[in-house]
Amino acid sequence: MLRIGVVADTHSRDLPKMMLKDFKSVDLIIHAGDFCDTPDYETLAQIKPVKAVFGNMDTAAIRNLFPRRQIFKLGAFTVGLFHGEGPAKTIMVNVKEEFAHDKVDIVIFGHSHQPLNQKEGAVLYFNPGSPNDTIFAPYCSYGIIEIANKDFSAKHVRIKAGV
Repeated sequence: MLRIGVVADTHSRDLPKMMLKDFKSVDLIIHAGDFCDTPDYETLAQIKPVKAVFGNMDTAAIRNLFPRRQIFKLGAFTVGLFHGEGPAKTIMVNVKEEFAHDKVDIVIFGHSHQPLNQKEGAVLYFNPGSPNDTIFAPYCSYGIIEIANKDFSAKHVRIKAGV
């Protein structure tokens, strides 16, 4: 079984200890953009390998490390990774358009800071929310995706205040 930690929109703010501890037990960390600068990436990369894309708030240093979008395999599944763009109310339109011509099973994105775990047709759209935003996010969260054989599940983990 593969266990993947999913995060986005860390914005160079303190990373929650609860998330960092949980990510020690994953096989891979996926970051859907808006690190803002390299320290968040460096912290995560010390824990596990990181796959990521850059977001609209990322510095040139992050943009030089990661692409705007990625498509890759996780077990038997094809994953599309993209930060997202535009207003929160139209984020799904933009994300769907980004992968409209690709055969993907899971689309991971960020940008809106709004947690989402929604299947449309055969595709799961997953936004982990933000682990440290207390203004735009309904709550602080990250995600865990588990892949076993020909099955996968995704869930949000709410971060407890002060943890």
